[in-house]
Formats: sequence, C-alpha cells, structure tokens
Amino acid sequence: MKSAFKLLSLALLSAGAVQAYAQPANLPPPGGETPIAFDVHEGTSMAVSVSPDGKWLAVDLQGSLWIIPTSGGKAKRITDYFNDARQPVWSPDGSRLAYFSYRDGNYDLWTIKPDGSDMRKLTEGAYDDREPAWSPDGRTIAFSSDRSGNYDIWTLDIASGAMKQVSSNGREDRMPSWSPDGARIAYSGTDGAKTALYVTALADGQESLLKQVQGKIDAPSFGPGGELAYVVQDAQGSRLEVDGKAVSGAENVFPFRVSWGKGGYYYVSDGKIRSRKGTSLSTVNFAATLEVVKPSYARAKRDWDSTAPRKALGIVHPTLSPDGSRIAFAALGDLYVMSSKGGVPENLTKDGALDTDPAWSPDGQSLVYTSDKGGGLPQLWIRDMKTGKDRRLTDIDTQPLGAAWSHDGTRIAYIDVDGRWGVAGLCVVDVATGKITRLQGSLGQPGSPSWSPDGKYVAIPLSYKYSNSFREGTNQVYMVPTDGVGKAFWHLPEPNMSMDTRAGGGPAWSPDGTKMAAIYEGLLKIWPVAADGKPLGPPRSYTSDISYFPSWAGDNKTILFQSADKLKSLDTETGAITDIPLDLTYRIANPTGRTVIHVSNLVDSVHDVTQHDKDIIVDGHRIAEIRDHDPALHQAEHFVDGTGLTAIPGLIEHHSHAQKDFGSNLERAWLAYGITTVRDPGTQIYDAVEDREAAESGVRLSPRLYVAGPLLEWQRVYYKMGVAVSSPAHLEREFTRMRALHYDMIKSYVRMPDLFQRQIVRAAHEMGIPVSGHEIFPAAFSGVDGTEHMGATSRRGYSPKQGPQGMAYEDVIQLFGRSGRTLTPTHFGAMTPYLAKHPGYKDDPRLNLYPVWARETITEADPMASMLRPLLEGQYKSLKKMYDAGTLVTAGTDTMIANNLHAEISSYVDAGLTPFQALQTATVNSAKDLNLDAGTLEAGKLADIVLVDGDPRADIANTFKVKKVMMNGVIHDVDDIVAGGMRK
Repeated sequence: MKSAFKLLSLALLSAGAVQAYAQPANLPPPGGETPIAFDVHEGTSMAVSVSPDGKWLAVDLQGSLWIIPTSGGKAKRITDYFNDARQPVWSPDGSRLAYFSYRDGNYDLWTIKPDGSDMRKLTEGAYDDREPAWSPDGRTIAFSSDRSGNYDIWTLDIASGAMKQVSSNGREDRMPSWSPDGARIAYSGTDGAKTALYVTALADGQESLLKQVQGKIDAPSFGPGGELAYVVQDAQGSRLEVDGKAVSGAENVFPFRVSWGKGGYYYVSDGKIRSRKGTSLSTVNFAATLEVVKPSYARAKRDWDSTAPRKALGIVHPTLSPDGSRIAFAALGDLYVMSSKGGVPENLTKDGALDTDPAWSPDGQSLVYTSDKGGGLPQLWIRDMKTGKDRRLTDIDTQPLGAAWSHDGTRIAYIDVDGRWGVAGLCVVDVATGKITRLQGSLGQPGSPSWSPDGKYVAIPLSYKYSNSFREGTNQVYMVPTDGVGKAFWHLPEPNMSMDTRAGGGPAWSPDGTKMAAIYEGLLKIWPVAADGKPLGPPRSYTSDISYFPSWAGDNKTILFQSADKLKSLDTETGAITDIPLDLTYRIANPTGRTVIHVSNLVDSVHDVTQHDKDIIVDGHRIAEIRDHDPALHQAEHFVDGTGLTAIPGLIEHHSHAQKDFGSNLERAWLAYGITTVRDPGTQIYDAVEDREAAESGVRLSPRLYVAGPLLEWQRVYYKMGVAVSSPAHLEREFTRMRALHYDMIKSYVRMPDLFQRQIVRAAHEMGIPVSGHEIFPAAFSGVDGTEHMGATSRRGYSPKQGPQGMAYEDVIQLFGRSGRTLTPTHFGAMTPYLAKHPGYKDDPRLNLYPVWARETITEADPMASMLRPLLEGQYKSLKKMYDAGTLVTAGTDTMIANNLHAEISSYVDAGLTPFQALQTATVNSAKDLNLDAGTLEAGKLADIVLVDGDPRADIANTFKVKKVMMNGVIHDVDDIVAGGMRK
C-alpha cells in the first residue's frame, strides 16, 4: 500500500540530494498555479537543535527541516515540503540529523545529512515512532513509540536495527533525553491529567520519579553538567525551568526539549529562536522562504432554481428482507420499500418527521425504525407491514439508532446516543414488554449492532486505540455478551487494518453465524467466524468497486450493498454481482408568489450602515427589490410586518456536523436561531446526502445544507463519520463515490499524508468543489482551500497553527494572509464569556428542541472554562492579525447546538473586529466560500432573511434575538418553529 509513496519519495529524494544547504525541489502545486513566495521571521510550534560545533541550528519550521547559522541569517531548507518532519536533533559527531516524519503515513524515524542528502528511514510499520534523541556515543537513538499499546520509551541500535523497550507501564511516556554519561534516560510521563518527569537507569531498568510540579511538565533535557531543563505549562503561561528555577520570564516557551551547546542552550519562545548563556539572553534572527498558492479552478455552483426532477442519492440503510424479496431503506425523510429486483419504491411513512435506520423482523412481517414522528426527539417504532400501523417501542430521554432484531424476534438491540458526537451505550429492548436492558455504558461512537444466531452475542464496530496520547485507532469488532454477566471482548479480523467506517462499514453477521461481512479498503469482504465471532480466516474481497452497508438475506449467500449511487446484490457462492435499479426522484421546493417584508431597520452585510424603514420585495425564493417603505406595497399577496425589527441576511453556520440522533429538531433549531444555511464538513456518507435532499425537497423543515462526504483519514480513524483510507487505490475509490454523490466539499482529515492530500485537491478541484482540513502547510501550497479551527486535533499532538496560550506567529499569519484562504476559527469555550455577559440567554426556550445532554452544555457551567480562558485570549489576538492580513474568516462552531454560533460571532468582536465585520463572517464571507447566492440582502439573492430585535451593528449579541426567519422565500415565526418540535 506504500508503493505510490515510495515512487513519489524517490523522485523527491533524488532532487534533494544536492550541494550543501541548497533548497531541495518540490512537486509543483497540483493545480499548476504559480506559487507566491515570501519570507517569515517567526515560527509557530517550532523546535531547534544546535550542532556540536556550535555553528549551525536545525529547526522544523512548518514541517520542513531548515539550517540556520547560529549567528542568524537566511534559513536553508534541506527537505521538501511533504515530510511533516519534526524535532530534529544533531548526532554527537555532527554528521547527521535525526527526526521523525509522517512522509509514509505513519510517524517513523529518519536521518539526513545536514546538506539534505542521504535521507534514510530507520523505522517503519503500522506504529508511530517519535521524538528521537541520540545517545552520547552516537550509537543508539532513544524514541517514543505506541508499538506496545501505549506510548513508551524505546531504543534503536543504529548498526543492527535492534529495538529495546525502556519504559513499560500504563502511562504515556514521551520525549526521551539521555544523561551526559549515557547511563540514564529521562522522559515525561502522562497518566490522565497527571504529568511528571521520570528517569530509567539502563543498567538495571529501574525507574524513579525525577520531577513533579503543579501544571503540565514536559520536554526534559539533560545538560552537559547534569542540569535538567524542562517546560511547565499552567494558568500563568508556558515557561522554561532549569533545576527548579524559572529562567524564561514572560516568554511564551514552546514545549520542546532545549538543545544544549557550548556554554549555554537554545530553545524557541514567542516564535523566535533564543540562546541563553548564564543570565545572558539573545535572539537568533532568521528569514525563511515559504510558498503558497491561490487555488484557481472552476467552482461548482448549486442550482437553487430548477424544479426539474432530481435523482435521489441519499439512500440510507438499505436492508434485505429475510426472504430476499424486498428492500427497505430511508430516503427523502421517509421509509421506503421496493422489490429486490428494483423499480419504483413505495413510500411507507409520508410525513415531515425524520424516519431512518429500518430493520426487518426475522419473519419479514415488521420493520423497526427510528423516528421523531411522535414529536420531540427520535424513538424506536415498529411498523406492521400487513396493516401499516405503527407503535412506539421506546419512550426514553436518550436517542436510539441502528436497531437490529434478534433472530428469535423477541429482542431488538440498538445504540443509545447519550452524548456529543454519537457517544452511545448498547441496549436491548424486549419487543413485547418494552423493557430495556443496558448491555454497555457510553462507548466511543459505536456502529450498528449485529446479532449472533443464538442470541448470546451482539457485535458492534468500535475504535481500537493505539494509545491514550492520540485518539485514533482502527475499527474492529467488539463482542458484547447479552447475558449481562460476561465481559465484552475484541476480535481483530485483520490486525492493524481498519474497517472503513463504523457508520455502515459492518460487521454484518450472517444469519447462520458462520460468516461476517464488512467493508475494508472500500471493498466488501467476508471471513469465516466461530460461534462467538472469533475470526477463523482472513477477510476476502468479493467486490472491486467502492462498497458500503452490507445486508444479508436469510439464505446466507445473498448480500445487498451500496456502491456509489447504486444498489447491488452479491451471490457469495458464484461471485455474481447484480445491479438493482432504483427509480426515486424529487423536486426542489421553491415557493411562488410575492411577499413584502416591512422592517424598521436593515443591515445588508454589504455596507457598514443601518438603513431605516425599508420594504423587502421577494418574488418566489429570491429578493426582487429593496426600497423605501411604501404602505401601498402592503396589499401584496403575503405581507410580513417587521415594524420595530431589523432585517439581516440569514446566518450561515460554516462548520457543524448533522447527526440523526437530534432528529428533525436539529434543523428546526438552526432555523429558530436564524441560521438559514449550514455547511457540514464531514458526516456519515449517505446520511449527509439524505439530509441535503430532504431539505431541498421540503420534506423536512431545514436550512440549506452544504455537505461533505466522510472525513478522509489514513489507516487510523477516530470519528464514526470518518473513513480510514487504507491505500492509494482505496482513495481513488472514495473519489468515485464523491463524484457519484455530488459532495459539496471534501475534508482531508488529521492523518491524511501531505502527499495524498495533493491527490484529494486534484480530484476535488476537477469536480469544482473545495477542500478543507486542519492543516495549514503544505496545505496552503497544495491548493487546499481552507482550514478548520484555530487549534483542534493534530497528528503531532500539538498544533502548527498555534503555540501555547493560543498564540500564532508570523509564519501562520502570512500563510493565511498571503493565500487569502478561508479560516473557520471555532472558538471552543466562547459560550462561557458570552453567557456571562448575557445570562438570560440560558433560559431560551429554543433549547428545549435539544437532547438533555445538549441543553446542559449551555445551562451548566463549562468545566473547561478556566483552562480555555487564556487559550481564547491568545486566539483572539492571533485571529485579529490573520483577519487584518487578508484571511477570509467564516463563522462556525463545530457543534450542533445552534446558539453557539451567536457566541462565536460575538467572540470575533472580543478579538477586535467591529460588530459589522463579525456579522459578515456569518453571512457574506461564508456565502463567498460556498459560492452561494446569499449572505447579503440584495436584489437577485436568495431570500434568506432574518428579523431580529435590535441592531447587530450596535450590539452583536442582538443576532440572538431572532423573531422571524425567511428561508428560501418562506416565512416562519420562531415560536411556531419551536412549537412544531415539541412532544405531542
């Protein structure tokens, strides 16, 4: 699976083997754009190492290795842009640098000569190896690795390649440092919230506690005289200490090991390289040249005008009846059933509720499904297929999804969502009595259950982590006994290989219990199992095209599955695959007629002025004219009296992830808070498209939805809405699905290697859609259109976008400003200061649309508030610099709870933007990024209009006071929206 990497790497390495300190060649931007070059003089999250002769410094600015004279000057890059090379250290003889690099899709140890030649890879495999440190004699490298099931310290013999484990415990041990005599190795250890420094004597393996402080302690480094330097982070900041004494003053010190040289040491603080000798402090000034591009491609544009029939693509949970004759699925907000030979499906529910996740009873006479048709939040319902009658099976405060019948028909297993991001328990409900038994407490976003034939086990997909330092793992089979006594256990059908996703990737247990099916590498695979699910052989591929959501018929040989925009059936005995035609279309729901809205005030998000006494004339779903108030216009077919109110453009939530557990109240709440467009940058594959189509067709009351496909990860994955891409071929299969389902964007996620991020950019831009992710470089060179979050998850364990205290420095500011790329900051923690200013907002009745746990994130104190406060302060300073440099800032929250968007916008005012500029981040800026005819109140724009009490230009918090919402030309009163989502 790494052959493509090796070809690219060889080409780049040959270009890099040049004369001393010359810049190695880079692959050109995938879109052919001309790079924009500029110098930076500060680095964010940068580490430094001094050469043994004291003449040179090596740094890892934005994932490349650079050489700088200790006297300062021009930095020379010795690696290309695509290594994600970090924390270089010089060998004792100065001949080589060791570092860790993500070039091949895992972090491995590498070495390189300081002229950029002779790059060598020291480790490889499924595990991450990080933070190398040379032994004093240069024969051994100490490093941290997750190869033992958590992070421990290891050593590598350079000559033989032999490895030895140094630390072994339940902690996460990182950042090793050798004592001057080579007899001991110190390292940092993390155990939950507790951190300390430890040291192990190599002669006998005895470990002892070295240092513990209040706050987080990290990055130990022995000096030549046995001194111990380390970094402490607490509420006061990030500081450098040596032997218990703080030496860095008010500097913001980066949490990396200091590099000891002749008479002193080097480290990085405030984005600058510092040198300390005794009490003397100096700064090593440098200039490093970076490059960015401004992506140039033909942007796709959603058609909001044509009412011609459109093919329904969001087919959710298609499942075969036990006799193989029928297929049930959810689409366009309803449940459908059709012949397994294909054709026009029958709509079973025909309501405005969210109906999803159907599953057949063993006798084929009933369907269980999730729906919010009773009002409020989703519950389980059973439909009698003969009578067409439904009965509610559950009445609980949590939300049941992914139901599956036991083979005797007496029980139904389901996942019970009770927290953020799909955290859920596993429950079983008795079909006759409704009694619920909880088999497992809250788990990390489990997938749908599958029963063993004897009813003794339920199998679910769950993430099997490599360590507690990093949350990503592989999707494996988690076996849960149903007797309430046995302990759950793991099965790994193929160790270190992940099922693609926990959202529709399997496992699906065959009715006779002899096989399981799941999706690996984008393909449908099957393997033999024992009665307890134990794999009896490796998974074997049965398809060659992208596959999803396997469902068995009762004959134990027929499997229904999805392949891009098609349904297909597989005969496992013959290997024959048959297409199943599906004739299901919808039309976009656009209103007709004229509506006139009279408002006392209007902010159009174009001009920084509040206009007064205006009439907005809407023809159908677009704004026809905005003019001075004329009472004669009030005789229009539809008149909205907004006297005393202010009209603003409909707000755009630029980063939120739709989840089925919120039911249709999710979309209702967005509208009730004035949000008329939502950009979802990553969600479960067909669910996202179904959400979009249910909204377009008017089946569910909803904002406009711009949706991505799943988060594209590499081999390891965290979120249920992610896909663990396993190989270059698998990535190409994902592109096939992307084109077939017409995603609106693609999100390249945390562990996607930089070289393959280029391929994502190429494929997406050819389709006319943007790419986003958490990264900034080489993303800004490869043509990635935008970045999510100021901080957030990073495969490095620290952010290249910000250092301690949320501070970003010149490299980050210029990377955004020079490229003009989009940044969606998502200020986690912004709600606390917002509610402190407006405590009455906690009692807002719109909160009642949400699950209990979601309401509590607003009504209860945030336990992370004190920790987030200093981080927010730094992020605010950085955001203002980025905005002033030319970054396109768009407002998003990374939460489904809509009032967070108002706190987010308000936080931009706290950062120094004017209220009008802050309003633009949630209107015109986001519309520009989406290529959407909205975001301003102008003739010709889509009629997405919000009427609020008060003027947001005077007080940005007035965006919260939504009274009426016009979505696509249809007006809604907020009280009516809320009432429609309450329990009947």
